[in-house]
This record gives sequence, C-alpha cells and structure tokens, in this order.
Amino acid sequence: MIPEIKLAYYQKKDWEKLMNSIVDRESMHDTWEEWHHEYTRSKTMMKNRGLIVHEMIININELNKYCKEKNLKNDGNARSQYVSQLPLHEKNN
Repeated sequence: MIPEIKLAYYQKKDWEKLMNSIVDRESMHDTWEEWHHEYTRSKTMMKNRGLIVHEMIININELNKYCKEKNLKNDGNARSQYVSQLPLHEKNN
C-alpha cells in the first residue's frame, strides 16, 4: 500500500485573511509566493519519495470555524489537525 498524505494548500487570494487569523504569524512565510515556492518543493519531494499527496484547498472561514468549535488557537498544530480530518475528494490530488 502506498502511503498517502494530505497537504494544506492556501490560495493566493486567501493569504492575507489567513495571516490575520493565525497566532503563529512568525512561523509562516512573509509572502504567499515564498510559501508557495516551499509548498511546491515539499510536494515534489514527497512525491519523489513515493507518497501520494492530496492537495487540500483550505477554506479559511471553515478553518477558523473549526478552531473556534474545538477551542483551539489557529496555529500549526490546529491547522494540521484540521487538514487531517478533511475528507478526500478526487479534485484534491
């Protein structure tokens, strides 16, 4: 069985909204372009290692709602937890 991973994808149009909603701003890239470059590099490395990568497009409003319902700060751990519970859809590959 080939290992699979869900990878959070933030759309450029949502970058400012994401940055305004997270508590760990210092741990994120300064621009969407920097983040996207690293995202693409990481995704390629994972695929090259034989993983199946599911690109999960993140709805920032839904992410914030999830954090609020779970009483979580919107940080890297909460975002990872959110992505892990998202259902797979064919378009997320």
